[in-house]
Amino acid sequence: QVQLVESGGGLVQPGGSLRLSCAASGSTFSSYAMGWYRQAPGKQRELVAAITSGSSTNYADSVKGRFAIFRDNAKNTVSLQMNSLKPEDTAVYYCNAHFAIWTYWGQGTQVTVSS
Repeated sequence: QVQLVESGGGLVQPGGSLRLSCAASGSTFSSYAMGWYRQAPGKQRELVAAITSGSSTNYADSVKGRFAIFRDNAKNTVSLQMNSLKPEDTAVYYCNAHFAIWTYWGQGTQVTVSS
């Protein structure tokens, strides 16, 4: 069982930055692929960024060059640095942990980009 707790969401102006963090419980964090997903009102949840246990990363086309995902296996955390934010980045952001048949989700954190 893995518990995920997100933090760092909030209101930011267009062009601004935010850093989301996800703290994971458990001793096998380094084995999990980690990801950040988001869901805007009326839309499906979508993958934003992911990082494998080997620290390979991939990003949605819409955030490439603006967002970066990091993991710290010593602290059991995964972070999402979001720069040059746009109003269309407004959504609830969810942390995800995945290993084999197991998938876990955090409770989500709201990110609102508005002037």
